[in-house]
This record gives sequence, structure tokens and C-alpha cells, in this order.
Amino acid sequence: MNEKKELTRSELVRLRREQEHAKRMQRAAKEAIRSVPITTRARQDAIQPRRRTTRSMRRRFHIALHLPRADMRSINLPRPRFGWRFLSFVLAAILGAAIYLAFNHPAFRVGEAQVSGNQILSPADVNSVMAVAGQPIFLIKPAELETRLRLNYPELVSVTVSVSLPNLVTVHVTERQPIIRWEQGGGYTWIAEDGVAFKPRGELSGLIPVLALTAPPVEGAVASDPMNPAPFISTEMVQSLKGLAGHAPAGVPILYESGMGFGWDDPRGWRVYFGTKANDVELKVRVYEAMVNSLTQRGIRPALINVTYPTAPYYRMSQ
Repeated sequence: MNEKKELTRSELVRLRREQEHAKRMQRAAKEAIRSVPITTRARQDAIQPRRRTTRSMRRRFHIALHLPRADMRSINLPRPRFGWRFLSFVLAAILGAAIYLAFNHPAFRVGEAQVSGNQILSPADVNSVMAVAGQPIFLIKPAELETRLRLNYPELVSVTVSVSLPNLVTVHVTERQPIIRWEQGGGYTWIAEDGVAFKPRGELSGLIPVLALTAPPVEGAVASDPMNPAPFISTEMVQSLKGLAGHAPAGVPILYESGMGFGWDDPRGWRVYFGTKANDVELKVRVYEAMVNSLTQRGIRPALINVTYPTAPYYRMSQ
């Protein structure tokens, strides 16, 4: 009885040791399996219910090997990408080159402007004020050139400047025509029919010669429009001169004196004044001729005859 109990106790110890050894082996096997990544792939027909396999069938394991990504990328060739930034750069480069050529290429630089409609001013006069020779055509501003010309030349009534590629500038002008040569203080000027005075360009035949003993009244100190200069004399004075010019003795200039108006030195030995009104010039001339005939018949030789007011003419003897 005692021996059977001792054997049973030893067997229990042996069994316990074997069980502990088996458990250690199972844990070691599990740890070995966990260290290796195992992936399984689902079947394409995953929708169908899985069939139970018998214990005799073995499971398949697919092990994914992780290769370095750098080696895989080195196989692919780089593909160029043309985005909006690249297109913007190309457009900017093209535009910059076009602007550079436009401002620096000789084909787009202006020479002398072509002038038409001028009779008094020369093309050189016009170009000297415009100063466009050698400038790029894209910098020419017609409005500024028109203003510059009219401010420098009061004889211009209108100016039109046009620009066309590649380098052509044309100017068409309309000029005031002088009808009066006004001499005063040792110099002279030309006056157009609207009373505007401007610089004479040499000598011009057919003008009404006027010798001013005093300055005319100021018709306009400052013009309301800088493009339209103030007249030097009134238009009524211009019309009066035009009416008297046909009655003045040949080769004798018409005189002007403030307060007396226009007149001349009659070759018969006296001075006559007719005023500045233009509406009754013909009447004044007839009154003057009648007074001269009357004085000549009476043997009177006056020094001055004044018919500014034709209803009350008078004469003055020399002192």
C-alpha cells in the first residue's frame, strides 16, 4: 500500500513537469509565429459563404516581403509637368521681349513728322516744337503734341496729329491768314481777320500796312481758352481797316492813334482821321471828299481833318 502511494506521487510529479515543458514549447512557438508578418488574401468570391474545410486540409499563408521604397522608385522615369506657373513664365518672357523690341528696335523709332495744310509755318518749325525725332512710336501722345503746337503758334486755328505703325507721325494744320501788317515801336506783327496777332514769317505782299503811333486798347488781357489767344485788336477795327484800305492813297500807310482812330497823311498836305467804326466807312469817305473840295475852292489848307463823326466833321489849321 505504501509503495503504491509513493509511485503515484512520483508519477504526478513527472506529469506535472511534462505539462510545464509542453506549455513552454507552445509559448515559444506562438512567439516565433508572431514575429513573422502573415497576410491572408481574401478570395474574389468573398460574397459567397465560406465552406468549412476538413481538418485534413492545410491552410495557405502568403507572406508579404517589404522591400525598400527607394529601390522601387528608382525604376520609374520622371514625367515633366507643365502647370499654370510654367505657362505664366513663358507668357511673361514673350511679353517682356515684345516690349523691349517695341521700345528699342529702330523700325519703331519716329523720324520727322509729315506736315500738311501749312502755308506760313514750315515743316521744320512744326518739328522743332514737337521734338519727336528718335522717339519710340509707342510713346507719342497726339493730344499733347496738338496742345504744344497751338500754344507755341497762335497762328494755328486747329491741329490734328495722327500716329500709325511702324513709325509714322502726320500733322495736319489750319492756319490763320494775315491781312494786316501792324508796325509799332520799331517792330511789326501780322494780324489775322479775327484780330489775333502772330509772329511774321518774312515779308508778305498784299497786306494792309498800318503804322501805329500809340498802342491799341487791350481787347483781352487773358484768354478764356489758352488754345484760342486773345485778339490784339477788335474785329471791328479789322473791318474798318479793310474798308479804308481801298481809299487810302497808294503807297501811304494807314495811321493809328489812340482816341483818333485810323487815318493817313494825305499827299496834299494834311492828316485825316476816320475813327475805328466800320459800319459807316463809305459815308465818312464821301464826307471827307466833300470837305476837301469845299476847302480847296475857298483856298483853305488845313493841317487836320476829322470825320470820326460824319454828321459833325471838322478841320483844324496849323498853329
